[in-house]
Amino acid sequence: MALTLRFDPRRDLPVLLKAARRELAATAALLVAGLGLLAFLNIADEVVEGETRAIDLAVLQHLRVPGQPHQLVGPEWLHTAAADVTALGSVTVLTLLVILALLALASLRRWAEALVVLVGAAGGVAISQGLKHVFLRERPDLVYRAVEAANPSFPSGHAMLSAVVFLTLGALAARFAQKRRLKALALGAAVFFSVLVGLSRIYLGVHWASDVLAGWCVGAAWAMACWLAAWGWGRFFASPLAQDVAERTPPSL
Repeated sequence: MALTLRFDPRRDLPVLLKAARRELAATAALLVAGLGLLAFLNIADEVVEGETRAIDLAVLQHLRVPGQPHQLVGPEWLHTAAADVTALGSVTVLTLLVILALLALASLRRWAEALVVLVGAAGGVAISQGLKHVFLRERPDLVYRAVEAANPSFPSGHAMLSAVVFLTLGALAARFAQKRRLKALALGAAVFFSVLVGLSRIYLGVHWASDVLAGWCVGAAWAMACWLAAWGWGRFFASPLAQDVAERTPPSL
């Protein structure tokens, strides 16, 4: 006899909502991962068809003095600050940050979290480079660039990798923080620095706006996928770390 499963909204929807509220962080991470991937695919499709060219060029030109595409708008200190900020998303700085995080997690014997950070960062680099060589998009003309840049343009590696590293570390910190304010601070700081790095790439003229948007989307999706893997391991395999956190975390959180 065949078993037929039928969805009854009045019966099943409250159960699903209750489960979503109970695992709110995982639900949010899943939504971010799914929406980020969909957004990236949509942006990539428009880039391939050339539909973003006009708005990308308009954004770049609005950040230059009219008639002087080599001259950035804004005071000199803003130019210097943008160059400093953009370095936060460089492979060198992010690698140093990842190494520091790995050493800290290893000293605390948080092996699962260390693995998530390592896989997230290494996977992010592989995905970024792979996508760049798939799309092979040209960067803005040299006259617009305030700093040097190499490799294809789409998606922005700085935007993607900063999102991967900052969001992975922020999500892990928020997961084990006991106060909501600390959770919000960890996630807010991660988002803030990721956004700041991406904006600096557009301002300095080394990326189109669509490059950065795509980088944020795929970076956030990958970071949340790594976080979900860590959550699933602790949730379903009952790691000692997950049990320890569950015992120390008040029910209201």
